[in-house]
Amino acid sequence: MALATSWLGVLSLGSALVAASILIHYLVKKPVLDVATKLRLLLGLGVFPTVAASASTVAGMEETTHREFCGSCHVMAAHFDDTRDPSSQSLAARHSRNPFFGDRSCYVCHADYGMLGYAVTKAGGMRHVYLYYLGGYRQMSLEEAKKDIHLIKPYDNHNCRQCHTTTLADWRRVPEHDSLRAELESNKVSCASAGCHGYAHPFTKPAGAMTAPGPGASASAATQGPAANGSASPP
Repeated sequence: MALATSWLGVLSLGSALVAASILIHYLVKKPVLDVATKLRLLLGLGVFPTVAASASTVAGMEETTHREFCGSCHVMAAHFDDTRDPSSQSLAARHSRNPFFGDRSCYVCHADYGMLGYAVTKAGGMRHVYLYYLGGYRQMSLEEAKKDIHLIKPYDNHNCRQCHTTTLADWRRVPEHDSLRAELESNKVSCASAGCHGYAHPFTKPAGAMTAPGPGASASAATQGPAANGSASPP
């Protein structure tokens, strides 16, 4: 995908240069406004600028799906550093070492997967931009960010199930999975909680949250998962 993005950048820049050269030629030479000139102006004012804008937009949006982009805000520095730590066993770090999507792990795990998922995800990203520049996040220290920045809603298990479908025999063979199937499907129990697979970003959680009982202990304890998972995570 990096190669495709670089080619889109070349296409965008090339189209912009061609459009600019057509317009400069017209302004300097002032040729007769015949059919050939009109066609050149159509290319310079319409076709090539449209190609340049489209290619640059696609390339730019693709870059926003990469982990390095997500880590470019200082309040995400700890999260980004954890995903790059080869010794970290957090859920986020382990997924970031996945060879298939590790460089896009933030986007893959946090994206909306509905029919309009890409648009909804990017709209949510614009909310993050607003909060960073106008909502006070930019002035926060890392310690303040860990304490004050929260998920807007509990993490949805359906995001995990884009890869972990929960239909394979190996998954269903685990007693806790089978006994909590309804709770997992309804998000009453979080896959990413202390009693299950562990928090994605454990360093943002209160010390007491790290000792939550396993899913087999009691249903009431396990149902703490979604709330706890969303209590102090990044947006």
